[in-house]
Amino acid sequence: MKTTADLGKDSVRSLVLKLALPAMVAQFVNVLYSIIDRMYIGHIAGDGALALAGAGVCGPIVTLLTSFGTLVGLGGSITMGIRMGEKNTKKAEQVLANSFLMLSIFSVLLTVSFLLLKSRLLMCFGASETTFPYANTYLTIYTAGTFFALMATGLNYFINCQGFAFMGMFTVLIGAGCNIVLDPVFIFGFHLGIAGAAVATVISQIISCAFAMSFLFGRKVPVRITFGQYDLKLMLRILYLGFSPFLILATDSLILIIMNTVLQKYGGASQGDMLITCATIAQSYMLLITSPMLGISGGTQAILSYNYGARRADRVKKAEKNILGLMLIFTTIMFLLSRLVSRFFVLLFTSDPQYTDFSVWAIRTYTIMIIPLSFQYVFVDGLTALERPKTALALSVTRKSLFVLSAVLLPYFFEAKTAFFAEPLSDGICSVLSTVVFLLIINRHLAARCQTA
Repeated sequence: MKTTADLGKDSVRSLVLKLALPAMVAQFVNVLYSIIDRMYIGHIAGDGALALAGAGVCGPIVTLLTSFGTLVGLGGSITMGIRMGEKNTKKAEQVLANSFLMLSIFSVLLTVSFLLLKSRLLMCFGASETTFPYANTYLTIYTAGTFFALMATGLNYFINCQGFAFMGMFTVLIGAGCNIVLDPVFIFGFHLGIAGAAVATVISQIISCAFAMSFLFGRKVPVRITFGQYDLKLMLRILYLGFSPFLILATDSLILIIMNTVLQKYGGASQGDMLITCATIAQSYMLLITSPMLGISGGTQAILSYNYGARRADRVKKAEKNILGLMLIFTTIMFLLSRLVSRFFVLLFTSDPQYTDFSVWAIRTYTIMIIPLSFQYVFVDGLTALERPKTALALSVTRKSLFVLSAVLLPYFFEAKTAFFAEPLSDGICSVLSTVVFLLIINRHLAARCQTA
């Protein structure tokens, strides 16, 4: 069985499946890090609900930290994929060397910065006096392992970029598997509570990081990690291409932080912590949808960037159609499951009737426009892979801005729970906008590339 894919010659449909399905699985399993933590945390005897709210406050901050791995990893892998499409292996190695250096630098800077600012960040982003001790404990331990989280996230893009989709999937699976095993051991066996969840996550990320580094330093990959050939201009190019997906993830964190702050403010002392707990559960469910969606659109970017580099517009268009078809199948299935199994999902976190009923309502509200969101993900990530990051960024910022505006204004005029309608409102409007923009520019953009010698 082939362990890698020929991005320039294999059937486009088979390539989409070969790269998208392992990336879907990897992203799905990757999100289990936070979901499994939250499931166990929610069942800590006595203070599970408060600990879960504390973990919910940390969630967006943790995502913000790891999004820097995407900034370098995705920007670098797209650049490297184009160079591989041009058959320029030496330049591809230079891209990987510069990306590895940037990941190392970001890891150190972020660890120091977040350890110094974490207390202020937590209080600003929705922690109450009651939930702060739990949030502070979790974030302190997680931040100490930032290096491993960024490396595991960033380097995996370079494994997938070279066609080793199953190896990239295994990099994530090995860490998630360890997390599943270690969570109950540290939380309940060693009686560490929420601290145990954080320790288990960090250990799991260390294992994923070690596997990714050993693979990319090995001799089985066409493009290996090397040292030297550092170029500031190339680094800025990598950051430029990675900035759009980075901002998508970073603003995902930001809007969750804003959501928590709004719910705490308008929910008040009587409902604030309850609303944040239910939002944490609903957001966990959404991650089971949006993370595999990111796996489909992000995992197949290598096909687009490679064939864009090879000036094969026909294969680029065919790939986009197949990617969109797969995405629509997935989101339709998840939309139906959201109506059928959401209560069973919520019961994994809490058995309190008040929390359960509201969380089920929140999940069903969040997922109203999940099928149209397919167009947003496929076209925005497609534009990024085709060196149109400014367009992709504008579309992403529009969606996030509409979400924030809705989340702030709806509860101001109505009641706190109307903030949950911000998600479907922004998803529906911006999916239409992204589709229109993509169809208007794609033919002209690909024609310009093919005419370039």
